[in-house]
Amino acid sequence: MKILLIHQYFLEEDDPGGSRFNEMVKLWNAEGHDITVLAGMMHYSAHGKRPEYKGKWVVKKKQGNVTVWRTQVSESYNRSFIGRLWAYFSFVFSSLYAGIFKVDRNYDIIIVTSPPLFVGVSGYILSKLKKTPFIFEVRDLWPESAIDTGVLKSKLLIRLAYNFESFIYKKAKLINVLTPAFRTSLIEKGVDENKIIFIPNASDFSLSDTLLNNFNAENWRRAHGHTGKFVITYVGAHGVANHLKQLIDVAIDLRESPVVFQLIGDGMAKRELQNLVSKKSIQNIEFVDSVPKSEVFKYILGSDMGASVLKKADTFKTIYSNKTFDYMACKKPVLMLIDGISRQLVEEARCGFYAEPENTEQIVNVIKSILNNENELREMGNNGYSHAKANFDRHKLAKKYITEIKEALV
Repeated sequence: MKILLIHQYFLEEDDPGGSRFNEMVKLWNAEGHDITVLAGMMHYSAHGKRPEYKGKWVVKKKQGNVTVWRTQVSESYNRSFIGRLWAYFSFVFSSLYAGIFKVDRNYDIIIVTSPPLFVGVSGYILSKLKKTPFIFEVRDLWPESAIDTGVLKSKLLIRLAYNFESFIYKKAKLINVLTPAFRTSLIEKGVDENKIIFIPNASDFSLSDTLLNNFNAENWRRAHGHTGKFVITYVGAHGVANHLKQLIDVAIDLRESPVVFQLIGDGMAKRELQNLVSKKSIQNIEFVDSVPKSEVFKYILGSDMGASVLKKADTFKTIYSNKTFDYMACKKPVLMLIDGISRQLVEEARCGFYAEPENTEQIVNVIKSILNNENELREMGNNGYSHAKANFDRHKLAKKYITEIKEALV
C-alpha cells in the first residue's frame, strides 16, 4: 500500500519523545509498504528550529526508506497559547502546500494523527483533492484536555473546536482511538461505532530487550551519583498538563530519604520548575535535558521506578500515559499518578502503585511503603513486562493496524 501520514510531531531520527509512528512506519516499510510523511519542523518540546530549517518553508528528507517532508511550523509554539495556536495553523498551511505541490498524487490511504485537532484540516482537504479516504487518529481528547487544564477558555473557540471535531469524525473513513475510554467518549458523542478501531500505544521491545541483556545498571548508577539512592524517573513533557510541581512538593517531604526524582524532557513549564527547585534549594530533584530514546531507556534501566504524571483532571482519566509502556518494557514498576484507565492498566497488570494526583501526602506514603521492598518491586517490574509483551507489543499492533486499513478499503 501507499500511505500518506500527516503527523505534526513525527520525530527526527535523533529526537527524544514518543516514537509511536516512527516505529510503526519502519515496520510497515519493512513489510513492503510505501510511506510518505508530512511533518512539522518543530519538536513539541523545543523552543526553536534546527538550523537546517531556518528560513525554509518545505524540506525533503529521508529517514531510512521513508520520505519525510518537513514543513513550516512557527517558533512561537512553546511561548504562549496564541503562539501555540499560530504554530498549529502554520503547519496546516505548510502541510497543505507540500501535500498539494510536493508529494505524489496517488495514495491508498491518508492517516492523520492528532493532536493537534487542526491537522484534520490538512487531512480532509488532501483527501478530497486526491480522492483518497483518510483515517483520523485520536491520541488525546481535544478540546477536552485543553479545557480541563485551563489552556482553552474562549467559549467561541471551544464551540468551534467541538464543531470541527464532529465534522472530522463524520468525514473520516476510520477513526483510531488509543484507549477504550476514547471509544466510549466518541460513541457518546454520536460517532458510528463501526468506524472506530482500537490500536493503542505500545512498548518498544526491540530496544529494551537488547539493553536488558547487556546493560550494566550499577555502573550507570555509579556514574550518575545514584549509588545508594532510590531513583524515580519521569520521562516526558514538562508542560501545564503534566503538573510536575506535584513531584517537587513530594521531593520536599522526602528530602531526608534516599529518594531522588529524575525529570527528563523539556516543555513550556521547565524553566519555572527549575527556578522553583533552585529557589527552595531542593537537592533531590534532578533535571535532564531531552535525550534520544536509546539513552532514555538507559536512564529508566538505571532507575528503581518510572513515574507517570498528569494534572488532576477528569479528561486525563481517559488516557494511557505513553511512557508507562516504556517503563513496563524495561521491567520497572510504575508510580502511577493518573486516575482512570491508566490506573486500571497498572492494577490489572500488577505492575505498580497508584496514588491520587496532586495528593502530596498520599504520594509520599506510597513511596515510603515501597522503599525497602526490593522483592515486590522486582516482581512488579516482571509483571509489567509480561503484560506489555502479551497486550502491547508494537510489532503485533502495527500488523493489526495494516489489517484494519485493508479491510476498510475493500
